[in-house]
Amino acid sequence: MGNIDGVKLKKLKIIKLESGDVLHGINKNEDSFAGFGEAYFSTINYNSIKGWKKHNKMILNLVVPIGCVKFVLYDNRELSRTYNNFYEIEISKSNYFRLTIPVGVWLAFKGIGKDLNMLLNVSSIPHDPLETESFPLINDVIPFYDFNK
Repeated sequence: MGNIDGVKLKKLKIIKLESGDVLHGINKNEDSFAGFGEAYFSTINYNSIKGWKKHNKMILNLVVPIGCVKFVLYDNRELSRTYNNFYEIEISKSNYFRLTIPVGVWLAFKGIGKDLNMLLNVSSIPHDPLETESFPLINDVIPFYDFNK
């Protein structure tokens, strides 16, 4: 399962404190920062899958501070050198990364933590339902992907 052109994965710092940890998210001086549109949290239940969704203008910066989420990306951008590739990663507090997803890459994700699974998205533009496309998990555009493997 190779990478996808334009996708960035950055290991993030966790500062351990006696009174509670500080989990870094994103800094405006990092190369993956493409501007601030909005920040929102999304929860996903254990074994539930959300997706497929593609943004045509928004860059996503995803962090999982609580639980564990399996992200699956699919690249069907015809001019991309990673055309038709899938990419998969599990992100959690114990595998703490920020996943940056460029415009035009399909995304689905599954809650794999047994308790609360929560992600933070720091997006490059405010939410606009007119700039997204969505498909059910089984469709004619994205090849079947087994989320249970």
